[in-house]
Amino acid sequence: MGSMSISHWLIVLAIIVLLFGAKKIPELAKGVGKGIKSFKKEMEDDASLEKIEKTEDTTQIKKDETQKSA
Repeated sequence: MGSMSISHWLIVLAIIVLLFGAKKIPELAKGVGKGIKSFKKEMEDDASLEKIEKTEDTTQIKKDETQKSA
């Protein structure tokens, strides 16, 4: 009862087909795929931006330290 058997999944699939129609499902899947791709791209961009900011902060700290010791 706790897990979904194949018959449960077939019923869910049939309900989805009835709600959205067979022609609309590929469009929905395409939209979900584009959304996931966009999300992953933004996450990579964010990670690289953080890396750049961290490098700039480290460079600034080193400059400050060399100015104080001079």
